[in-house]
Amino acid sequence: MGTAESADRTARSPREWCEEAVARLRTGHPDTALEAAQLAADLEPANEWAYRLISLALERQGRDADAVAPAEHAVSLARGSWPARLRLGTALRRVPGRWAEAVEQAALARRYAPEEADPHVLHGDQALLRAEHAPAERAYLTALDRDPAHPQARVNLGLTLLRWDRFPAHRDPAWPIDARESGRARRALEVWSRQSRLLVALATIAVVVAALAFDRGREGRLGGLLVLVLLVPITLRQARRVGVWSYVPAMLGRDPWLGAALASAAVSVAAFAAWLTLGALPAMPSAFWAAPPGMSSAFDPLWAALAGIVVLGWPVTAAVRALAELWRGSPLRALAQFARVPAERTARRNGGVTLWIVLGRTWSVLVALVCGALAVEPRAAVLAVAVPYPMLASYRRTRYGEDTWLTVATGLVVLASVACAAGGLLGLVWAWRAGLGALCAAVVVFALRAARAWWRGGPGPWRASLIMCDLPTGDAPSVAVTPEIRQAFAYARSVVLSFGDSLGPRVVGTAATVTPSGELRLVPEPQARAAVAADPRVAVFAADPLQRRFWVEVRGIAVADADLLRVTPKQVLMGEFPGRHQRR
Repeated sequence: MGTAESADRTARSPREWCEEAVARLRTGHPDTALEAAQLAADLEPANEWAYRLISLALERQGRDADAVAPAEHAVSLARGSWPARLRLGTALRRVPGRWAEAVEQAALARRYAPEEADPHVLHGDQALLRAEHAPAERAYLTALDRDPAHPQARVNLGLTLLRWDRFPAHRDPAWPIDARESGRARRALEVWSRQSRLLVALATIAVVVAALAFDRGREGRLGGLLVLVLLVPITLRQARRVGVWSYVPAMLGRDPWLGAALASAAVSVAAFAAWLTLGALPAMPSAFWAAPPGMSSAFDPLWAALAGIVVLGWPVTAAVRALAELWRGSPLRALAQFARVPAERTARRNGGVTLWIVLGRTWSVLVALVCGALAVEPRAAVLAVAVPYPMLASYRRTRYGEDTWLTVATGLVVLASVACAAGGLLGLVWAWRAGLGALCAAVVVFALRAARAWWRGGPGPWRASLIMCDLPTGDAPSVAVTPEIRQAFAYARSVVLSFGDSLGPRVVGTAATVTPSGELRLVPEPQARAAVAADPRVAVFAADPLQRRFWVEVRGIAVADADLLRVTPKQVLMGEFPGRHQRR
């Protein structure tokens, strides 16, 4: 059995095993793809395509650190290979501390193959991961000029138009620290903010209830002081978990909502402490500490303001953040991009989330319009009929019907717009009630859909559910150098190198050999070395002396290495010289 299995493995060529690995990767089987790629590398150790596929299979298994070494080996075998540079750039971006190298490899891939879409997509992905939306948009548009059907460029361009930030947004992938360290620091800051705001808010409510309902203001104040004492060990505990304090200012700069949460917590604690301190001073109004003869002192503006900051700071911040996230980016333009790649699963998921964003915008506009009409002029509510039109147009264009909850919520918003318009125009009370009820019901549907997603651990109707498209990159086959091509360069009496410099196209004679990996090694003249440093795209021409009528041209990328030029083929052409052999 072992002998038969070994014979079956050697019956296939290394390129056939590489093709098998690509097929398995595209069907989502990285384990068997790794086996096939490893077999190709064992059969042909100089096969750079096999090592690229090994790297890609390891990455798909989640072994990001292990994927770097085979990608680097592929580059060493073919230094001018743009797929090898692309694969290495993709692998390095996932390793902490090697972001600069990843950017350098992506730039080389674009330089070696500016006509290809994938290098520009990688450049856009690197910019998008750093929330640099303008460069990302330009890179994706350039990629789509090369390949209008590129699914990853379409999906990630849609995310760029939404002004999407990678979740969590606090981390810059260019930082040399491990992602777990920054994540641990962010969680510690978030937990402190959440615990502090919740404790002082509950303590404020408890003290107010104790003073007004049970005439226990002094005891309530003592309990509030205990809460302040309790905050000290909580603060120290979370501060010890932040092991990268030098990066905290940059984290707050990248994630302003984290900074807002921390500032809100600090202000709440300070307001709570002031609330307790001022209440203890005899010269100040003792609103909640002494039994008042009436309720008037309980609503003193100073006390109400301090208590409001403590109790309402959290929900107000959450509401402002929800509105800001809702109105960020251009969801209609993003939907147009997602709709152009309906077969891509990531596009369908992001399209569904984006439709919820459009629905939320429509709902917020309707609420503002209806409230304004009720306060100023009820007949102005007739404008509500036109509000859902962009939402319905985008819904129809995307043909997205997988989320029943979204369909129900959309119907409720449309019903609310029609009912409120009828109520304002005709003065029908029942129409107003139906419209306002439909708006409230839409909120209930959203809450139920969100709770269902939270319970099942699936994508919810919020921005955090948007994800990048991350298709396998760097699996393009290497150019096959056949025995006929090797023979032509091995026995050619003259080899010609063509390149371009400041004076235009140039041609010089050279000597060439072909390595086992298919790379050409040339002995260039000095002007050729200087020229390829500016533009590495060259062509190498040779005539086969054994079959004099045949010629071979290799177009590729030249990289200087000591006294040699290493040319990685991008395209190989073969032809015949005109002559008497062409007569009939």
